[in-house]
Amino acid sequence: MTPPSPDVIRFTVGQPDFDTPAPVVDAAIASLKRGETTYTRSQGSETLCQAVSQHLSKFEINIDPNDVVIAPGCKQALLYSMMAVVEPGDEVILLAPAWPSYDGMVKLLGGVPIHVPVRRPDYHPDFEALRKAVTSKTKAIIINSPNNPTGAVYTPEEIKQIVDLAVDSDFWILDDMIYSTLVWGEHNYTSPYSFEGGPERTLAIGGWSKGWAMTGWRLGWVAGPPEVMEAVKTCQASSATHVATFLMPAAEVALTLEDEISAMGDSFAERRLFFHKGIDSLPGVAAPMPEGAFYILADVSGTGMNDVEFATRALNEAKVQVIPGSLMLGGDNLIRLSYAASLEDLEEGIRRLRTWLNGIM
Repeated sequence: MTPPSPDVIRFTVGQPDFDTPAPVVDAAIASLKRGETTYTRSQGSETLCQAVSQHLSKFEINIDPNDVVIAPGCKQALLYSMMAVVEPGDEVILLAPAWPSYDGMVKLLGGVPIHVPVRRPDYHPDFEALRKAVTSKTKAIIINSPNNPTGAVYTPEEIKQIVDLAVDSDFWILDDMIYSTLVWGEHNYTSPYSFEGGPERTLAIGGWSKGWAMTGWRLGWVAGPPEVMEAVKTCQASSATHVATFLMPAAEVALTLEDEISAMGDSFAERRLFFHKGIDSLPGVAAPMPEGAFYILADVSGTGMNDVEFATRALNEAKVQVIPGSLMLGGDNLIRLSYAASLEDLEEGIRRLRTWLNGIM
């Protein structure tokens, strides 16, 4: 795909616009200088697995460090998790519109993705639709809260209902918690581990990419019940062996940081309010207030254009790039916008979109 010209404002990039915190970079350099470049423990160093276990305990996820695997990115952690529990023909429920890689991974393993539309306009789970989607072939549900692409953060009551449904119908919960530290609404991220029946059927999957501005470091984790984690360990040992040895001390340092992470969070919280006000005020565009992560999913049907036409014309005529929602099942007439950009770019992008829409409507 050809990248847009330099004069385009991009609301498409799903990564923090911050540098990785200096203490993390320094720790990786120090590890290299110590010569920590050889093979090591496949699931991750004992101290890093302990650090992840301690981090997870902040969310009421109490897991033995031996049941933690450090993977080459959250995406790989998700794939390992699916490899451990999904067999050909198994159905996996996705809350639609869902991050497209879920669908691809399920199909890669011979599973059948079942896209269940979320509730409008807040993009929270539609439990009547969820219950109807469960069959004897249902093997798992993938949840992502805070959510990409919707920005929704599911309530504790909603997570409990998901756990209850999984218990009643005996299926796994794959909890993609990659945005768990990026919450701006009234309720925090809630893990299925918080509720009876959750710990024995939930895999907690996350990583350093979003909350610590470490997308290119490719570091993620999987944690869960011992029996399924043995399968995850086999997947890791048989494929990647382990993540880069010299990155593990840096990942430990990242989990100890507070001021740097808080400063990033405060910045995103400020941008959320500014960006939502601007996007929701555009002619023919409607968007609920995002509750977490750094995305807005806006309905553009009021402009008289579908999402693909809107995105194409916005790029060509307003020099603003957005993602058409119909690239994801259940995303028709929606566009995803990332506010992981400077306030100056957010302001200029909104100005361009408003000028363009006022000129054609």
